[in-house]
Amino acid sequence: MAEYARRQAAGVALLAVVAAASLLAGPKHLFETAQAVADRPALFAGLLVGAYLVRPVFVWPTTLVAVLAGYGFGPAVGFPVALAGTTASACLPFLVARYVGAGTGLVGRLGDSGERFFAAAGDLRGMVASRLVPAPSDPVSVAAGLSGVSVPAFVVGTAVGEIPWTVAAVLAGSSLERLSVEGLTAVSWELLVAGLAVAVTLLAGPAHRVLADR
Repeated sequence: MAEYARRQAAGVALLAVVAAASLLAGPKHLFETAQAVADRPALFAGLLVGAYLVRPVFVWPTTLVAVLAGYGFGPAVGFPVALAGTTASACLPFLVARYVGAGTGLVGRLGDSGERFFAAAGDLRGMVASRLVPAPSDPVSVAAGLSGVSVPAFVVGTAVGEIPWTVAAVLAGSSLERLSVEGLTAVSWELLVAGLAVAVTLLAGPAHRVLADR
């Protein structure tokens, strides 16, 4: 019981840190630094690794850092780098949520809802579909962690589901002459609609079975 309370307290403290960091740290300085070291591949690679590590803390969108990968490395190298970084950074909130546990209250209800979703859809299918939906990455990762999704299903499902968003962001970054936060739109509405349509298709079968069972 004491161990469980300690984990819950750690989760609350971490949430407070994330909330404060997201308010205080915007991506403008990151973009300025990336632009300054873009002609030095080793430094740029180190900056990119650091950006992916702190991204969940600052609640930066995954596409924002993928734009950096495209800007610095171009589409051919930038895409695998960005997809690996996106998947790895998504694991951080997922593993924290697994450690903290669902608990009670709002977090408990979120965990219960996630468990029902993944029980109906399956871990892998559910992860792919949830990544294809145009929703913020980190809440999806947290919900998966609270729901007990297996690590392999989370990693593979995240990597597959993030492919279209990563491609769009890397291509957007590779076409930029100058990095700027203002007006940066890596994802078009057509891609958003397509991702949502594929997600609905993936979930149509499980949803039908759930309704039939009722």
